[in-house]
Amino acid sequence: MRIILATTAALALPLAACSVEQTEEGEMPEVSVEEGQLPEYDVDTPDVDVGTTEETVEVPEVNVTTEEETVEVPTIDVDPAE
Repeated sequence: MRIILATTAALALPLAACSVEQTEEGEMPEVSVEEGQLPEYDVDTPDVDVGTTEETVEVPEVNVTTEEETVEVPTIDVDPAE
């Protein structure tokens, strides 16, 4: 999970450092719209009942030990656009 968050942050960081300036005005295009008809659908959906019930299940007991270790991790250096 931490890898996904780090990757997302690494990809989003350069986008946040961009400098955007409008160089030309834009305008809406001319369009012509004609009357149409949407399709009709007959949908039969299932009847779904959601609830809870109490059950007894076997749950494993896990003992985890950790130790501190030095590892190489990626770094990002971004120079913002001027």
